[in-house]
Amino acid sequence: MPTALLWFRRDLRLSDHPALVAAVEAAGGDGTVVPVFVVDPRLWETSGRPRREFLRGCLADLREQTGGALVIRSGDPVRVVPDLVRETGADSVHLSADAGVYGRARDAAVERALGDVPFVRTGSPYGVTPGRLTKDDGTPFKVYSPFARAWRARGLHGPAPRPDDVAWATDVRTEDLPPAQDLDGTVLPPAGERAGLDAWALFRDQRLLGYATSRNTPGTDGTSRLSAHLKYGTVHPRTLLAEAQQLDGDHAEAVDKFVGELIWRDFYADVLWHRPETAREPFNPQMRAMQYDTGPDADEHFSAWAEGRTGYPIVDAGMRQLHGEAYVHNRVRMVVASFLCKDLHVDWRRGARYFLDHLVDGDLASNHHGWQWVAGTGTDPSPYYRVFNPTRQGQQFDPDGAYVRRWVPELRDVPDRYVHEPWAMPGGPPEGYPAPIVDHAEERQVALARYQAVRDA
Repeated sequence: MPTALLWFRRDLRLSDHPALVAAVEAAGGDGTVVPVFVVDPRLWETSGRPRREFLRGCLADLREQTGGALVIRSGDPVRVVPDLVRETGADSVHLSADAGVYGRARDAAVERALGDVPFVRTGSPYGVTPGRLTKDDGTPFKVYSPFARAWRARGLHGPAPRPDDVAWATDVRTEDLPPAQDLDGTVLPPAGERAGLDAWALFRDQRLLGYATSRNTPGTDGTSRLSAHLKYGTVHPRTLLAEAQQLDGDHAEAVDKFVGELIWRDFYADVLWHRPETAREPFNPQMRAMQYDTGPDADEHFSAWAEGRTGYPIVDAGMRQLHGEAYVHNRVRMVVASFLCKDLHVDWRRGARYFLDHLVDGDLASNHHGWQWVAGTGTDPSPYYRVFNPTRQGQQFDPDGAYVRRWVPELRDVPDRYVHEPWAMPGGPPEGYPAPIVDHAEERQVALARYQAVRDA
């Protein structure tokens, strides 16, 4: 009786799951599928508590969906997966391809350890698997726009069918779920496939129509809030695209914008595939010479930024949202990143690491390359002379101060005209709220001089 082992990773769902379809086909009509998740210490220990807790919720949901059959084991997958193959007599191992730097190396090591046992990669967490799209000359894309044109021209397969009545193996020893995490008051979204599909339905039916404009206003619920579900694969972008493209013409502009954001996700994963060193170093090697501040003053500035007490309301609201929801609105992510790199002159890598530690949707490719875009060191970089003005950003995208007032209670009673510049109030900012820790106009000039020095070198 054939047995297929299905190794779940960033694909914690049963719908639209090509590797599951392949495993069921390999098991045949009289075989079984062993669903397994390996808690890899190298990934678990380097993940922040919000990601750990969300993952735990996804695994609980997946265990329920498999009728309690999900096998959880802890340890190095290079040892755990071959041991499970021997224990279950599995004839093949099935999985979604991992495009990450560590994941590719880990999977290659597991494949070698399995010897003659087929190690079958089917599908990936992306619309277009990283490495598949190249320019006409075979070289990788370095700019988003031509990548996006190639992505759209390629098109996507339709969603994979969900198999009926999977014969899960139910007699394999399993461990308990990973330990629950102390989130210290941080509120996470519901985890798991059903929660992901519910979140998509809510966005599709109630928010998508206005997405082209509302996605930029942090004081409204205008974004999809699907990033954590895409990170852990409780939904696949292919499912979202297939449904979105069936909507009527009134949704055309919004769908186009939404698809563009999914392409950014694929683009950054593709960049990391071709340039794995960009997880640690600037995409543009010239920018390695960029001068950043270090020492006690820089540490004090970093702490003020991280704790949301810079004296710039939109920045402080963003960092407090990070701690309150393990999430930051995308527009605000750019603002707080620019402030750290270009107003406080702190290395982008320090901010990127802090985000990964605290975001529930923390994804290495998207996070680090987003930071590099703002810092002016990456692909499609924000021009070095573009330094986000936090006051103007707040006034433009949070004009009534709804976002700031939600996350910065010290400013809830401040009149609208002062909510983004409380230092201009008669008597200064309200009690308990700090004055700006730096002068934006002055620090902008410092940043521009440093960028120009690198360009001239």
